[in-house]
Amino acid sequence: MSILVTGATGYVGAYVAAELLQKHQDPLVLLVRAQSEAEAMSRLWHALQLHLSLEHFREFLASRVRVVLGDVTLPRLGQGEANYRTLVSQLHGIIHCAAALTRKSERTCYNVNLRGALTVIQLARAIDADHGLNRFTHVSTEAVAGHRQDEHVLEDAAIDWQREDYDPYARTKKLAEHLVRELVPAGKFVIVRPAIILGDSRHAETTQFDMLRAFVALAALPALPFSPDARLDIVPGDFIAESIVGLHQKPGLRYDTYHLSAGSDAERFQAIADAVAHARGKRGPVFVPWTRKPFELLVNLLAHPQGGELRRGAMLLKVFMPYLFWNTVFDNQRIVEELGQRPKAFSSYCYPLLQFAQQHHFRYPYRAWPAGAPAQGS
Repeated sequence: MSILVTGATGYVGAYVAAELLQKHQDPLVLLVRAQSEAEAMSRLWHALQLHLSLEHFREFLASRVRVVLGDVTLPRLGQGEANYRTLVSQLHGIIHCAAALTRKSERTCYNVNLRGALTVIQLARAIDADHGLNRFTHVSTEAVAGHRQDEHVLEDAAIDWQREDYDPYARTKKLAEHLVRELVPAGKFVIVRPAIILGDSRHAETTQFDMLRAFVALAALPALPFSPDARLDIVPGDFIAESIVGLHQKPGLRYDTYHLSAGSDAERFQAIADAVAHARGKRGPVFVPWTRKPFELLVNLLAHPQGGELRRGAMLLKVFMPYLFWNTVFDNQRIVEELGQRPKAFSSYCYPLLQFAQQHHFRYPYRAWPAGAPAQGS
């Protein structure tokens, strides 16, 4: 029996697939949105080469990975009835990572994050009815907690239907959690809420650069509009993958929801700024929290279509600003107690990460899928 991973060509999904392949023995079914098997192989290799050599990738394709062309937004994942029944019969678990991360397009968020989640939930219910579902792991986000300021949030208190959402992404992920709770049998699902994911504590390489661009822009400023004591909840990708897979594979979980966060260890702006400044051999920025309002006005102005060369950086800052200002701790004692691990501090690995991003001009040096490479199982 296999585990289905959706979103394996995305950042979190690739981490999860690689963690399963490298540390566990389960066969995997990877759902890939592509028009052909060749395109699917290319997209998977694009996502997984941060984690696997080409030789190992091919070995896994031949021995433990089955690639299914499909789409979470289509009925039955885009499978014909016979193929869908076969898929149901072969699976015992699902890790649902697929998501639309856009914070501007409400249509896209509802289509992927809500309708897509419902389609995958229906598959989980079909598996359970056929031979029993082992576990449905739903990857959500801390953003479901909505507007927060200077709070300490426990898992069971994060969802507040009276609280305003930040954006369509947060809203649809909150609604998707509701669908999971209402439709997947109790005891057969777990919801995980990652914090801001940046880099990897084991190496400098990354394929995710949007928020790094925002950090580099902030690091270049002599003054920052934040309180030096405000906390930033940042965790590395390796902690996220180990936590998701660890929870999915562990029987008898104590809870059905876990924050994958830094918790009370979330670092303060001052500590992160000092770490970067020390690594650079320069003085750190001055913190002037009273400039928050004019800073936000300036960012909104530069993010306008007429904002010129600074527009891209301003647009990124505008997207991430709520999470930079909210100074909220998402309690992580559940994941610490369940798996016995804490995320590495961002300050311990942030400078090599920023160096890598700048040296490679915010682009990962991808290697192309070899022309004429054999397909899976060939």
